Amino acid sequence: MFRSEEMVLCQLFVQPEAAYVSMYELGEAGIAQFRDLNPHVNDFQRRYVTEVRRCNEMERKLRWVSGELPEPPPPPKPSPRVLTPREINILEERIDYIESEIQEITKNAQNLKTDYLALIELKLLIEKTQTFFQDHSAHRKISASVQIYNNDGALGHLGFIAGVVATARVPSFERMLWRISHGNIFFKQAQIDEPLKDPVTSHELQKTVFVVFFHGEQIKLRVKKVCNGFQATLYPCPATYKEQQDMLAGIESRIKDLEMVLEQTEQHRRLVLANIARDISTWMVVVRKEKAIYHTLNMFSMDIVKKCLIAECWVPRCDLHILQKALDNGVKASGSPIPSILHHVPTLEIPPTYNRTNKFTRGFQTLIDSYGIASYREVNPALYTIITFPFLFAVMFGDMGHGLIMTAFAAILVIFEKKFAKNKTDNEIWNIFFGGRYIILLMGIFSVYTGLIYNDIFSKSLNIFGSSWQNVYDEGTLRNYSTFELDPKDAYTKTPYPLGIDPAWQFAANNIIFLNSFKMKLSIIFGVLHMAFGVTLSVVNFNFFKKAELIFLQYIPQILFLLLLFWYLCILMFMKWIMYSADATDNALGTSCAPSVLIIFINMMLLKESTAKGSCKPFMYDGQEIIQNIFLAIAFLCIPIMLFGKPVYQIMAAKKQKRGGVEGGAGGAGAGGAGGAAGEALGEALITQAIHTIEYVLGAVSHTASYLRLWALSLAHAQLSAVLWQRLLKIGLGGGSPVNAILLYILFAAWAFFTLAILVLMEGLSAFLHTLRLHWVEFMSKFYEGQGYAFLPFSFSVILEADEVDIKEKPNGGPPE
Repeated sequence: MFRSEEMVLCQLFVQPEAAYVSMYELGEAGIAQFRDLNPHVNDFQRRYVTEVRRCNEMERKLRWVSGELPEPPPPPKPSPRVLTPREINILEERIDYIESEIQEITKNAQNLKTDYLALIELKLLIEKTQTFFQDHSAHRKISASVQIYNNDGALGHLGFIAGVVATARVPSFERMLWRISHGNIFFKQAQIDEPLKDPVTSHELQKTVFVVFFHGEQIKLRVKKVCNGFQATLYPCPATYKEQQDMLAGIESRIKDLEMVLEQTEQHRRLVLANIARDISTWMVVVRKEKAIYHTLNMFSMDIVKKCLIAECWVPRCDLHILQKALDNGVKASGSPIPSILHHVPTLEIPPTYNRTNKFTRGFQTLIDSYGIASYREVNPALYTIITFPFLFAVMFGDMGHGLIMTAFAAILVIFEKKFAKNKTDNEIWNIFFGGRYIILLMGIFSVYTGLIYNDIFSKSLNIFGSSWQNVYDEGTLRNYSTFELDPKDAYTKTPYPLGIDPAWQFAANNIIFLNSFKMKLSIIFGVLHMAFGVTLSVVNFNFFKKAELIFLQYIPQILFLLLLFWYLCILMFMKWIMYSADATDNALGTSCAPSVLIIFINMMLLKESTAKGSCKPFMYDGQEIIQNIFLAIAFLCIPIMLFGKPVYQIMAAKKQKRGGVEGGAGGAGAGGAGGAAGEALGEALITQAIHTIEYVLGAVSHTASYLRLWALSLAHAQLSAVLWQRLLKIGLGGGSPVNAILLYILFAAWAFFTLAILVLMEGLSAFLHTLRLHWVEFMSKFYEGQGYAFLPFSFSVILEADEVDIKEKPNGGPPE
């Protein structure tokens, strides 16, 4: 992980009959990124376009069949070998047969369901219309008052039409009938209580039975047209009660027969789909692999006589033996007497960046790649991020209790990672947590450690080693916590607490002042160390890329500028901690004379004289003013070196190269052109270097201040935790009545919820983002270019995973044409 893999550009000469097997093995290995040697050729004019279309068609059919399955199919079986062209043809014929069989079964089932729906509607219509022919106001039947003269739905001089229409359309349907007949109709309706099923979509249908009584053929034609317009289904309905009963008996008999046929058809369909479900995932993988192979083969070019395929690909140098073995296996499988040739191509083109990762390092590498893919072979920050990222996070999130919650959550994900990995889900939040499980685990473990240093567990302290403070306070002071301040002059035993913060500070009124000073200074120290490490990593890049001059022209001025100013600030902090004490015999070294490090630093930068009060000394040590002025002078002398060093060196190198070209016999015109181009390049280099110098000098100040977020978020996290304790849990713990027990139960649930939701999730996310910023901006900007492009090999695992995502985003539509 120190730097990306060394890549080699290879040229392959492969016989067409050996190419398929070789590409299959390379797809399984995932080590080669192929270049398209036919960039200007249309996709439909390439050599293997027919094979790609055939694979697309098979994949479309399999996706449609998969959409017909009642349950998701089982995962694919591992395929130990590549299928031969004959086996692929057999698979294609089988897929075609399965598709046509399922289409036929589905079509027959839909026809039967359509007939079944029609019979059910007719049955319900007859049952409902028996009440329509009853005149409730006169308590007599219409058929009894008017002589019946035919069986075509005519009652005396009245005709009628019966049918079924969607319930939602009934109001507008009735209104339209009223309008076209000018009110000369009689409309009766009755809603069907149980919803019916659509034979095609299986959706529920709410329908209503209706009968329209009218007079005259002209109105009859109009009524039929309206029925067609509203997609109402018309059925023949007898007018007499006896005929209705006879028809009902016949319909019920047909319905029973149809139900039996439908059940047998559905059983047959389920049996066919169950047989297919066992293998459909495996077939889908085979088809996708074959399509990927032919798609990649379309990137190859042909030689002049069109008997050999030529390919170019980027391969990691240490994987060249796998590439050679794949080519040899392809030749052996095809029985070709002509071997495949592997040729290394020297090139000035920048290779892709490939960092090998495992399940532990993959998450950290993703954090770095999100900022920008590393330039080829430059130092990879992910290696150091494995430790620095969770550590800086934990400085902001330091609490043993919250760290244990985070560690337990990540540990569950890590322990059962195989089980969770099999159960793939579309939940993006879950996938992010699972992908970063090792990052979360380390963040939790480091947070437990920093919580131990802060002696903070859910805003309370642990008394592990007793206390280094003795009780010299009266009873009244101890009762009133607001005035209980720890004074080292009286109460400190001069024996340091073994590890972390003394628990006595938990009760002190001045604990925030103490912790603020402690955490603020630590933040600056960590920040300067982190930035100095980032600047130092640039030396590794300069040395590797044989740019030793930049060590003297860039690294040394940058590190001197950073250390002489800001590391000197950190040294003053250490000196203040060591030199000044509450029980010092010399008043000049007492706490009252302890200087403000920040004021000293500001006076140093502004060249102001430091003043002292009373018997205090203006400086911390003898000769401090002279040393500070020397440091300041050297730091400011580094700026012109950073600004002009690299461009001046490039001028000298260009002149030397030009002189060598002239001595070698270069033409005058050519030399003049080269001089003009060198001048333009020099101007661009000067502007670029000026931007980088200004950015570094100003950034050294702003980036150092930026690390104060470590102190700010740590303080905010501790105070939020304390507020939750004071405002929730402490109230429930007060008193001993039964009511208090119930109240404690409720308040503990609220405290636990807010602890998880706010302090662990929201505060954890906030600390994560701030840590990410410190790495991307403050650390990586010192040495990381991030101008590379990712290595994207031809890999079946990547292709199949991408296809699964596409299927979930674009679910299967209707049946194939």
